[in-house]
Amino acid sequence: MKTFNSMRRDLLRTGSLGVAAAAFPAAGLGASVQASAATMAAPPMGIFDVRAYGATGDGKTLDTAAVNRAIDAAASAGGGVVAFPAGVYLCFSIQLKSYVHLNLLQGSAIVAADSPLPDEQTGYGGGVYDAAEPNTAWDAYQDYGHNHWHNSLLRGEDIHDISIAGPGLIWGKGLSDGRSKRDQGGVFVAEQPGVGNKAIALKNCHNVVLRDFSILKGGHFGLLLTGVDNLTIDDLKIDTDRDGMDIDCCQNVRVSNCTVNSPWDDGICPKSSYALGYARPTRNVTISNCWVTGDYELGSVLDGTFKHFAANAPAWRTGRIKCGTESNGGFINITISNCVFEGCQGFALETVDGALMEDITITNTTMRNLVSSPIFMRLGARLRGPKESTKVGTLKRILISNLTCHNAPQELSAILSGIPGFAIEDVKLSNIYIETVGGAGPAAAKIEPPENENKYPEPRMFGPTPAYGFFLRHVRNFEMSHVEIATAAPDARPAFYLADVERADFFAVTAPRGADGAFALRGVKDLRIGWSRAAQDVSLSTVDTKNL
Repeated sequence: MKTFNSMRRDLLRTGSLGVAAAAFPAAGLGASVQASAATMAAPPMGIFDVRAYGATGDGKTLDTAAVNRAIDAAASAGGGVVAFPAGVYLCFSIQLKSYVHLNLLQGSAIVAADSPLPDEQTGYGGGVYDAAEPNTAWDAYQDYGHNHWHNSLLRGEDIHDISIAGPGLIWGKGLSDGRSKRDQGGVFVAEQPGVGNKAIALKNCHNVVLRDFSILKGGHFGLLLTGVDNLTIDDLKIDTDRDGMDIDCCQNVRVSNCTVNSPWDDGICPKSSYALGYARPTRNVTISNCWVTGDYELGSVLDGTFKHFAANAPAWRTGRIKCGTESNGGFINITISNCVFEGCQGFALETVDGALMEDITITNTTMRNLVSSPIFMRLGARLRGPKESTKVGTLKRILISNLTCHNAPQELSAILSGIPGFAIEDVKLSNIYIETVGGAGPAAAKIEPPENENKYPEPRMFGPTPAYGFFLRHVRNFEMSHVEIATAAPDARPAFYLADVERADFFAVTAPRGADGAFALRGVKDLRIGWSRAAQDVSLSTVDTKNL
């Protein structure tokens, strides 16, 4: 009879408490051996070693079938742990199932096999990824990648009580980033069948835990999670070529302690698309203790070398936390706290497809070397959704506090912009310090940014802003207190530009005053400035055009 210590040694060595992977050769499994492995009884304690089901882990042999057999066996037993001992498991699509936990042991890696090249029928080893499921009814309402989950390395639909935990690696080596297929208008279109473009995709699931593992090169999405409730994402390290994680139409979500390097797209991105065939809000979300960046070469965060891009390298430097762009269902009850931004864009809160964006709190943030606005809020009218039901949404009750930003770009200030007739409402900003590059000349103060009511929402949609601190347009009930704006070089623009703003309070605000003052007012009602170094105390009921 095995002693406890010998059982423990077996577990550490094989991940299967003595159901030895060595019982099967590392390569060249015959059909009879594979069949017997598929029907073997569940090992003690519900641990299912993928090597016992035929996986080689040699990085050369396709292990897809063996991994799926181990998952099937765990699910058939009523649940269990599917263990990946140290090794490299080359796979196409892996199908997750309820009550199954994938345990990526130290030294293990699930690697995406090469997708078929254009006009090829098969990829590496004659295999392909599962075909993207038909979803043409909703394809027009968001980019192609958001509408499909089957064409992924790991995927699950209508399942529950699942988990994936590290400290191993998921490497999307053979995945497409989705940028290679565009129509003449620049819109993403369907890739050929057999191509995989997501590391992990889940649809209509609940009770999901993703913890402690790393993702390298995750394809179009490292995580595409749509309609996933009771979701925990903790201590992931994602170093990727497109979005780090998209949390779409999900409710009761906790994201914490994550590192995301995503120079070419967004880092952590709550969305509320129409991909489920109806408008469903993303609700009750906390994001905390995360570092997002777009400043490092692919893979250099995971390998610890932290190689910065060269100054002239063609990188987008995105890497931010953004609610949007897909925004049909809404964003309700969201808090973001204790996060660090570096070499990327800032916060973006965007509702342009009819969503209600309400009750958002952001606090305790540091930012360095941004490439666009530190804060971007956009209420727009792109209205990408069913015409009969899609109307302009709301963006209101937003609190941002305790934020510091160093080296923000010259051409773009923080931006809060609604559209005519639809104002951003009830915004409070406090305890903020922003240092910008500065250096703009007098001509920049005369710029009138276009409305672009139906454009894709990005800070650069407006061009350079006529303020170096905050550009506010179509805003109602705005309050700013204990905020300082500094410039590394003198700037001829005002710190604050207000257009069509009603009821705005500025208290204890500090900013350099140029020849024309620190405030440019264009169509402002009910303005109060007090105890501020940026301007003298004043209370104005109506202002058409004035500088203070």
